[in-house]
Amino acid sequence: MSPAQPKLTPARRQQLLAFVAGLGLDPRATGGPGHDGLAVIDEALSHSSAGLAVNHEQLEFLGDAVLRLAASEFLRQEQPQLPVGRHAALRAQLVSDRWLAQLAENCQIARVWHLGAMAAGDAAGRATVLAETAEALIGAIYLAWGGPQGGLEPVQRWLAPHWRTSLGRYLADPDLHNWKSALQEWSQGQGLGLPHYSCSETSQRHGDPERFSCRVSVDNGAGATPTAAIAGEGKGPSRRAAEQAAAAAALEQLRRAPAV
Repeated sequence: MSPAQPKLTPARRQQLLAFVAGLGLDPRATGGPGHDGLAVIDEALSHSSAGLAVNHEQLEFLGDAVLRLAASEFLRQEQPQLPVGRHAALRAQLVSDRWLAQLAENCQIARVWHLGAMAAGDAAGRATVLAETAEALIGAIYLAWGGPQGGLEPVQRWLAPHWRTSLGRYLADPDLHNWKSALQEWSQGQGLGLPHYSCSETSQRHGDPERFSCRVSVDNGAGATPTAAIAGEGKGPSRRAAEQAAAAAALEQLRRAPAV
């Protein structure tokens, strides 16, 4: 990591040791990085908004790749009988920003992170910052425990219990938080065209939970100028989130008044 990484104070080392122990990991155990591994953990918990010499961004980039690999391996071990397409759908749930933000809340990352005053006061953007920090922490744990030489195992050890809890919900309700797939299945079952999504960026503020606006419609296939069989609108911090919100609104309309 960066040579500008500041030296940890004894109090910060103890704080980080306690935090990592709460994740089910012990840096001082055999095969662990010891106190030397805490510097990269501290880096992951230093959000760029804090204006420190080093920040979480490079570790977030790494953590994104590590997270997807760890989730793929988890699903391969836990649900080997499922087809690849189902694995892909489940993995999308287990690596989503929504899931990461909830993970960060559950692990109380906010008690140990370094966060700038503006970001700390931005309640609307809190979920985004939580997800970013959780992803950076995944990258940090991977590096601290050896990277390609053993770093994936502690990541899986930390995340697997959380994934198992979520996986049970997703298997019981395949459309949970995946409303785009549910709407597409409905439209295909009705013999209609695929849902059409139209999105626009309405704000350029980082972390704005309504940065993108989206409308979805399903063509009923009737006449030269077909009308919409079902439609919905939604907003979200990303295009994908806005599309999901629009699909959820369309499905809610279906539940209230199914299209003829």
